[in-house]
Amino acid sequence: MQQVVFITGASSGIGKAIGTYLHEKGYRVFGTSRYPERYPHSVFPLVALEVRDVSSIQAAVANVLAQAGRIDVVINNAGVGITGPLEEIPTEEIRQNFETNLFGPIEVMKAVLPQMRAQHSGLIVNITSIAGYMGLPYRGVYSASKGALELITEAVSMEVKSFGIKVTNVAPGDFATNIAAGRYHAPVVPGSAYASTYGKTLAAMNEHVDSGSDPLEMAQAIYTIMQAKQPKLHYKIGAFMQRFSIVLKRVLPDRVYEKMLMKHYEL
Repeated sequence: MQQVVFITGASSGIGKAIGTYLHEKGYRVFGTSRYPERYPHSVFPLVALEVRDVSSIQAAVANVLAQAGRIDVVINNAGVGITGPLEEIPTEEIRQNFETNLFGPIEVMKAVLPQMRAQHSGLIVNITSIAGYMGLPYRGVYSASKGALELITEAVSMEVKSFGIKVTNVAPGDFATNIAAGRYHAPVVPGSAYASTYGKTLAAMNEHVDSGSDPLEMAQAIYTIMQAKQPKLHYKIGAFMQRFSIVLKRVLPDRVYEKMLMKHYEL
Protein backbone atom coordinates (compact mmCIF):
# COMPACT_ATOMS: atom_id res chain seq x y z
CA MET A 1 0.00 0.00 0.00
CA GLN A 2 1.33 3.42 -1.00
CA GLN A 3 2.25 5.35 2.12
CA VAL A 4 0.89 8.87 2.57
CA VAL A 5 3.29 11.62 3.69
CA PHE A 6 2.18 15.02 4.99
CA ILE A 7 4.86 17.76 5.00
CA THR A 8 4.34 21.26 6.38
CA GLY A 9 6.20 24.15 4.76
CA ALA A 10 6.85 22.23 1.54
CA SER A 11 6.77 24.96 -1.11
CA SER A 12 10.50 25.71 -0.88
CA GLY A 13 13.78 24.85 0.82
CA ILE A 14 14.14 21.70 2.87
CA GLY A 15 10.42 20.87 2.78
CA LYS A 16 10.30 21.00 -1.02
CA ALA A 17 13.47 18.90 -1.29
CA ILE A 18 12.04 16.25 1.04
CA GLY A 19 8.69 16.19 -0.76
CA THR A 20 10.25 15.91 -4.21
CA TYR A 21 12.61 13.14 -3.13
CA LEU A 22 9.87 11.08 -1.45
CA HIS A 23 7.55 11.62 -4.42
CA GLU A 24 10.26 10.19 -6.67
CA LYS A 25 10.60 7.23 -4.29
CA GLY A 26 6.94 6.37 -4.80
CA TYR A 27 5.28 7.89 -1.74
CA ARG A 28 2.02 9.79 -2.01
CA VAL A 29 3.12 13.21 -0.82
CA PHE A 30 0.97 16.12 0.30
CA GLY A 31 2.78 19.34 1.12
CA THR A 32 1.46 22.51 2.66
CA SER A 33 1.90 26.19 1.94
CA ARG A 34 0.19 29.36 3.07
CA TYR A 35 -0.31 30.19 -0.61
CA PRO A 36 -0.41 26.95 -2.64
CA GLU A 37 -1.77 28.78 -5.69
CA ARG A 38 1.64 30.42 -6.09
CA TYR A 39 3.23 27.04 -6.88
CA PRO A 40 1.21 25.56 -9.75
CA HIS A 41 4.14 23.45 -10.97
CA SER A 42 4.82 21.57 -7.71
CA VAL A 43 5.44 17.88 -8.45
CA PHE A 44 3.25 16.95 -5.47
CA PRO A 45 -0.03 18.57 -4.37
CA LEU A 46 0.09 21.49 -1.95
CA VAL A 47 -2.79 22.15 0.45
CA ALA A 48 -3.40 25.46 2.18
CA LEU A 49 -2.16 25.67 5.75
CA GLU A 50 -1.28 28.53 8.08
CA VAL A 51 0.71 26.89 10.86
CA ARG A 52 -0.28 29.61 13.38
CA ASP A 53 -4.00 28.95 12.84
CA VAL A 54 -5.48 25.85 14.52
CA SER A 55 -8.55 25.77 12.29
CA SER A 56 -6.32 25.96 9.19
CA ILE A 57 -4.25 23.02 10.46
CA GLN A 58 -7.35 20.95 11.15
CA ALA A 59 -8.79 21.77 7.72
CA ALA A 60 -5.54 20.80 5.96
CA VAL A 61 -5.37 17.44 7.77
CA ALA A 62 -9.06 16.80 6.99
CA ASN A 63 -8.38 17.66 3.34
CA VAL A 64 -5.59 15.08 3.09
CA LEU A 65 -7.64 12.42 4.89
CA ALA A 66 -10.56 13.04 2.54
CA GLN A 67 -8.30 12.46 -0.46
CA ALA A 68 -6.05 9.68 0.82
CA GLY A 69 -7.94 8.08 3.72
CA ARG A 70 -4.87 7.89 5.95
CA ILE A 71 -1.65 9.66 6.96
CA ASP A 72 1.39 7.46 7.56
CA VAL A 73 4.18 10.01 7.98
CA VAL A 74 4.03 13.61 9.19
CA ILE A 75 7.05 15.84 8.72
CA ASN A 76 6.74 19.02 10.81
CA ASN A 77 9.05 21.16 8.74
CA ALA A 78 7.45 24.63 8.70
CA GLY A 79 9.52 27.10 10.69
CA VAL A 80 10.97 30.58 10.65
CA GLY A 81 14.17 32.17 11.84
CA ILE A 82 14.59 35.18 14.09
CA THR A 83 17.68 37.14 15.04
CA GLY A 84 18.59 40.04 17.24
CA PRO A 85 19.67 41.04 20.74
CA LEU A 86 16.96 39.88 23.14
CA GLU A 87 16.68 43.43 24.49
CA GLU A 88 15.82 44.79 21.04
CA ILE A 89 13.46 42.11 19.64
CA PRO A 90 9.81 43.18 19.97
CA THR A 91 8.01 40.77 22.30
CA GLU A 92 5.28 40.24 19.71
CA GLU A 93 7.90 38.95 17.26
CA ILE A 94 9.11 36.50 19.90
CA ARG A 95 5.54 35.25 20.40
CA GLN A 96 5.02 34.88 16.65
CA ASN A 97 8.20 32.84 16.35
CA PHE A 98 7.05 30.43 19.05
CA GLU A 99 3.63 30.22 17.37
CA THR A 100 5.31 29.01 14.18
CA ASN A 101 8.22 26.94 15.50
CA LEU A 102 6.63 25.36 18.57
CA PHE A 103 2.87 25.73 18.86
CA GLY A 104 2.32 25.06 15.15
CA PRO A 105 4.03 21.64 15.23
CA ILE A 106 2.20 20.84 18.48
CA GLU A 107 -1.16 21.55 16.84
CA VAL A 108 -0.21 19.48 13.78
CA MET A 109 0.58 16.54 16.07
CA LYS A 110 -2.73 17.01 17.88
CA ALA A 111 -4.55 17.01 14.54
CA VAL A 112 -2.97 13.81 13.16
CA LEU A 113 -2.68 11.68 16.30
CA PRO A 114 -6.34 10.54 16.37
CA GLN A 115 -5.97 9.14 12.83
CA MET A 116 -2.64 7.48 13.63
CA ARG A 117 -4.11 5.91 16.77
CA ALA A 118 -6.98 4.54 14.69
CA GLN A 119 -4.45 3.10 12.23
CA HIS A 120 -2.28 1.87 15.11
CA SER A 121 0.68 3.12 13.11
CA GLY A 122 2.42 6.31 12.08
CA LEU A 123 5.65 8.26 12.14
CA ILE A 124 6.01 11.90 13.18
CA VAL A 125 9.27 13.66 12.31
CA ASN A 126 9.80 17.07 13.90
CA ILE A 127 12.41 19.21 12.14
CA THR A 128 14.26 21.19 14.81
CA SER A 129 17.78 22.61 14.55
CA ILE A 130 21.28 22.07 15.85
CA ALA A 131 20.80 25.60 17.25
CA GLY A 132 18.17 24.07 19.55
CA TYR A 133 20.90 22.30 21.52
CA MET A 134 22.57 25.51 22.66
CA GLY A 135 21.78 29.16 23.33
CA LEU A 136 23.44 31.06 20.49
CA PRO A 137 24.11 34.80 20.75
CA TYR A 138 21.55 36.87 18.82
CA ARG A 139 19.66 33.65 18.01
CA GLY A 140 18.40 32.94 21.52
CA VAL A 141 14.70 33.02 20.60
CA TYR A 142 15.22 30.63 17.69
CA SER A 143 17.36 28.32 19.84
CA ALA A 144 14.68 28.33 22.55
CA SER A 145 11.76 27.55 20.21
CA LYS A 146 13.61 24.68 18.53
CA GLY A 147 14.99 23.39 21.84
CA ALA A 148 11.47 23.32 23.27
CA LEU A 149 10.28 21.24 20.31
CA GLU A 150 13.11 18.78 20.97
CA LEU A 151 11.81 18.21 24.52
CA ILE A 152 8.19 17.99 23.36
CA THR A 153 9.32 15.30 20.91
CA GLU A 154 10.87 13.28 23.73
CA ALA A 155 7.70 13.48 25.81
CA VAL A 156 5.23 12.70 23.02
CA SER A 157 7.33 9.74 21.89
CA MET A 158 6.68 8.05 25.24
CA GLU A 159 3.01 9.03 25.31
CA VAL A 160 2.11 7.47 21.96
CA LYS A 161 4.49 4.51 21.71
CA SER A 162 1.84 2.02 22.91
CA PHE A 163 -0.39 3.07 19.99
CA GLY A 164 2.20 1.97 17.44
CA ILE A 165 3.20 5.57 16.68
CA LYS A 166 6.86 6.55 16.39
CA VAL A 167 8.09 10.09 17.04
CA THR A 168 11.54 11.41 16.24
CA ASN A 169 13.26 14.66 15.47
CA VAL A 170 15.86 15.73 12.95
CA ALA A 171 18.09 18.69 13.78
CA PRO A 172 19.70 20.20 10.67
CA GLY A 173 22.67 22.52 10.64
CA ASP A 174 23.06 25.20 7.98
CA PHE A 175 21.52 24.34 4.61
CA ALA A 176 21.46 26.43 1.45
CA THR A 177 17.82 27.61 1.56
CA ASN A 178 15.91 30.90 1.56
CA ILE A 179 15.42 30.85 5.35
CA ALA A 180 17.53 33.99 5.75
CA ALA A 181 15.12 35.93 3.52
CA GLY A 182 12.13 34.80 5.54
CA ARG A 183 13.45 35.25 9.07
CA TYR A 184 12.74 38.26 11.24
CA HIS A 185 15.84 40.41 11.68
CA ALA A 186 15.84 42.94 14.46
CA PRO A 187 17.46 45.92 12.74
CA VAL A 188 21.04 46.84 13.50
CA VAL A 189 20.43 50.15 15.27
CA PRO A 190 23.17 52.74 14.83
CA GLY A 191 24.46 53.77 18.24
CA SER A 192 23.01 50.67 19.92
CA ALA A 193 25.18 48.94 22.52
CA TYR A 194 24.87 45.83 20.31
CA ALA A 195 25.36 47.44 16.89
CA SER A 196 28.92 46.30 16.24
CA THR A 197 28.77 42.72 17.53
CA TYR A 198 25.25 42.01 16.26
CA GLY A 199 26.05 43.43 12.83
CA LYS A 200 29.05 41.14 12.46
CA THR A 201 27.16 38.11 13.77
CA LEU A 202 24.22 38.71 11.42
CA ALA A 203 26.52 38.90 8.40
CA ALA A 204 28.24 35.67 9.46
CA MET A 205 24.90 33.86 9.93
CA ASN A 206 23.72 34.82 6.45
CA GLU A 207 27.03 33.71 4.97
CA HIS A 208 26.77 30.31 6.70
CA VAL A 209 23.29 29.74 5.26
CA ASP A 210 24.37 30.78 1.75
CA SER A 211 27.28 28.31 1.86
CA GLY A 212 25.28 25.59 3.62
CA SER A 213 24.77 21.97 2.63
CA ASP A 214 22.49 20.79 -0.16
CA PRO A 215 18.88 20.24 1.09
CA LEU A 216 18.96 16.92 -0.79
CA GLU A 217 21.10 15.64 2.10
CA MET A 218 18.18 16.25 4.46
CA ALA A 219 15.75 14.53 2.08
CA GLN A 220 17.95 11.45 1.91
CA ALA A 221 18.30 11.39 5.69
CA ILE A 222 14.52 11.58 6.17
CA TYR A 223 14.03 8.74 3.69
CA THR A 224 16.55 6.58 5.58
CA ILE A 225 14.79 7.32 8.89
CA MET A 226 11.47 6.32 7.36
CA GLN A 227 12.92 2.90 6.47
CA ALA A 228 14.11 2.23 10.02
CA LYS A 229 12.03 -0.23 12.04
CA GLN A 230 12.97 1.60 15.23
CA PRO A 231 14.05 5.18 14.48
CA LYS A 232 16.31 6.88 16.96
CA LEU A 233 14.82 9.69 19.02
CA HIS A 234 17.30 12.34 17.83
CA TYR A 235 19.17 12.82 14.56
CA LYS A 236 21.63 15.58 13.69
CA ILE A 237 22.28 16.34 10.02
CA GLY A 238 24.86 18.80 8.75
CA ALA A 239 28.52 19.73 8.71
CA PHE A 240 30.79 17.78 11.07
CA MET A 241 31.78 20.77 13.22
CA GLN A 242 28.15 21.79 13.69
CA ARG A 243 27.28 18.28 14.89
CA PHE A 244 30.46 18.09 16.98
CA SER A 245 29.52 21.33 18.75
CA ILE A 246 26.72 19.37 20.49
CA VAL A 247 29.24 16.82 21.75
CA LEU A 248 31.48 19.60 23.05
CA LYS A 249 28.57 21.13 24.94
CA ARG A 250 28.04 17.82 26.73
CA VAL A 251 31.64 17.38 27.80
CA LEU A 252 33.00 20.90 28.40
CA PRO A 253 32.33 23.00 31.49
CA ASP A 254 29.58 25.52 30.79
CA ARG A 255 31.77 28.62 30.94
CA VAL A 256 34.47 27.02 28.80
CA TYR A 257 31.87 26.24 26.16
CA GLU A 258 30.48 29.76 26.45
CA LYS A 259 33.96 31.20 25.94
CA MET A 260 34.42 29.01 22.86
CA LEU A 261 31.17 30.29 21.35
CA MET A 262 32.04 33.90 22.13
CA LYS A 263 35.39 33.50 20.42
CA HIS A 264 33.67 31.96 17.40
CA TYR A 265 31.25 34.89 17.18
CA GLU A 266 34.00 37.43 18.00
CA LEU A 267 32.14 38.75 21.04
